[in-house]
Amino acid sequence: MGEFELIARHFTRAAPAGGAVVLGVGDDCALLQPTPGHQLAISSDMLVEGRHFFAGAEPEALGHKALAVNLSDLAAMGARPLGFTLALALPAADEAWLAPFARGLLALADAQACPLVGGDTTRGPLTISLTVFGEVLPGRALRRNAARAGDDLWISGRTGEARLALALRRGEPWARGDLAEVQERMDRPMPRLALGQALAATEGVRAALDVSDGLLGDLGHILKASGVGAEIETAALPLAPALRALDDQHRLDCLLAGGDDYELLFTADASAHEAVLAAGTASATAVTCIGRITPADGGMLVLDRDGTPLPLARHGFDHFAD
Repeated sequence: MGEFELIARHFTRAAPAGGAVVLGVGDDCALLQPTPGHQLAISSDMLVEGRHFFAGAEPEALGHKALAVNLSDLAAMGARPLGFTLALALPAADEAWLAPFARGLLALADAQACPLVGGDTTRGPLTISLTVFGEVLPGRALRRNAARAGDDLWISGRTGEARLALALRRGEPWARGDLAEVQERMDRPMPRLALGQALAATEGVRAALDVSDGLLGDLGHILKASGVGAEIETAALPLAPALRALDDQHRLDCLLAGGDDYELLFTADASAHEAVLAAGTASATAVTCIGRITPADGGMLVLDRDGTPLPLARHGFDHFAD
């Protein structure tokens, strides 16, 4: 199967009627028509075999995740998806791999109204690179530099299950539990697009990002960009049943430093508490207040049930340090 047959068979579809796509796959460029008065939101992510996913990973789940992690960036900005491009390096044009990969990728694309509009394929080590395009009203994008001292700190869903799944797959001695119970959270994360758009429309919601490299590590990006500190109450962290069997230290490590959660971490004025809960209800997404934003000189503190600061041994994942 040649390159153009591969693209035609697995990745070429008619542009959906009435959407932002004027011209999709098949020309030198795609043409998108954003809603008048909106700004474009654009994000790229790369997944490399052996670094971001296990060699031999199930291709349908991999197709889902490849798009999900990019859509999560749009969710963090409160943007609505318009479309995406796919650049794919393959060791070989393997029909048995391509068919389920495309199925997982395009099923999520359909579910989130984000059509594939172009890209490229080549021979090489398995590498998946996507660029997503979205739109958001001017002044409504949720940015990392907008947090203020006194804001509440919120998290969507819950963290830690993907980290436990990784540990169980690796056979790490501290890991306890059933891989099947947590595997979906690592293999098929769901981008919080509806919540992100609801938060962008909610007065008092300020800074946001998606948690991909660990709650503490990603929170650090908000604190640095905004020039503030934070306090996290460990007793307030949503706890998945699968994490209850772990000892205290490894449970906290999963909750605070585990990656691949793709939840939204955001700040909001304390007066917006009920409005944030309403945004969660409207988007069918659990949201939990887990702390507060403090002045910069307070740094980042993690408090135990008695309000005592805990030592921070690890903040999050770093591609060039881990």
